[in-house]
Amino acid sequence: MNTKLFVGNLSFKLTEGDLETLFSQAGQVVSVSIPTDRETGRKRGFAFVEMSSQAEAENAVRLFNGQTVQDRQIVVNPSKPKEKGGGGGGKRW
Repeated sequence: MNTKLFVGNLSFKLTEGDLETLFSQAGQVVSVSIPTDRETGRKRGFAFVEMSSQAEAENAVRLFNGQTVQDRQIVVNPSKPKEKGGGGGGKRW
């Protein structure tokens, strides 16, 4: 398991600061990122939280996966590396 976690089913009102405060209960938070939609700028309902060690990341999964945060039951899992490649949207002539 790596130290970066995927956090899903988040309230759209939740901020990066809120997540940092929450996850700091499991250890040192290195970074928090809440992606937004390119078109609308709205939060997409998930985030990535990076912990400073493997043990802290495992602790965060144990502590927070399935917990209710702002009336939503969140999902916390190890983040999977982004796959390289993938199709393009271009036309083929």
